Amino acid sequence: MGPDSVPGPAVPWRKVLWERQPFPDNYVDQRFLEELRRNEGIQQYHYWAVVKEAGFVGQQLSCVAIFITLWLFMEQGLLSPETLLWTSLVCALLGYGLHQALTSQVESGCEPRTRLTDLQSATIFLSFTFGFSPVLKTLTESVSTDTVYAMSAVMLLAHLVAFPYAQPSPPGSLSLNAALFASVCLASRLPGALHTFAMLSCALLVFALWPCLLQRVRENAPRQFTWVCVGVCIGGVGGLGSQSPGGAVLLALALGSVTLLCPLLLVRLQRHKDNIQGPWDEAEIHEDLSRFLH
Repeated sequence: MGPDSVPGPAVPWRKVLWERQPFPDNYVDQRFLEELRRNEGIQQYHYWAVVKEAGFVGQQLSCVAIFITLWLFMEQGLLSPETLLWTSLVCALLGYGLHQALTSQVESGCEPRTRLTDLQSATIFLSFTFGFSPVLKTLTESVSTDTVYAMSAVMLLAHLVAFPYAQPSPPGSLSLNAALFASVCLASRLPGALHTFAMLSCALLVFALWPCLLQRVRENAPRQFTWVCVGVCIGGVGGLGSQSPGGAVLLALALGSVTLLCPLLLVRLQRHKDNIQGPWDEAEIHEDLSRFLH
């Protein structure tokens, strides 16, 4: 196929299908490759910008590590449920105040959500969780401990895989449900109903409310967002190291791979990207056709 497929025609070739021409159907002339375009509209990534965005993945991994560390402390009796509840309450109030301070006037003016509504939602959740804590405590009594731990690990992994890192506010339903399911499984292995209630309240704070606050920080305070992610990662490694030094080493390696190595590979592989466009592509309709849908 090409300009040599037929000898010098007297009639110029035109790229139309509705007109009969003295050329084979697969004939093209020298102008065919003149319309070749390479890597059109490709976004060029910068290493530190990618590292900054990967920080959200790293801090979410660290949040899971922090939650597991708190559960280990409670299981071993090193952390009382009252201490965890009061700490969670203080963190929730501080986070709520910071979230309100970072909320822009434009967004808050679209659909205003009053503090009374937020208080009612929190009260309803805490009341139901506290009331069902004795039931949740005995939920997995007939299931072996190894099975509970395996289900929890799978659900936490599903939480990390399905988490909407691009727009985590609010967290995705699959990701949040997986994290809460794992929390229920782990909380059911704690000594008492109050332990279960404290652990589930902490799970809501870590897996549901914290991503919303962090997304607000990323939008309105990008410089502080980087340091917050670094602090969460250090806290995750340090907390897990107090219980399992080997686990802390594995977490540090995972964080280094996700936040430093993977962005480097992405930037390096971007140089080898070769995407071509030309007259062989399908036609794209840029006209607004929404008026024909009514």
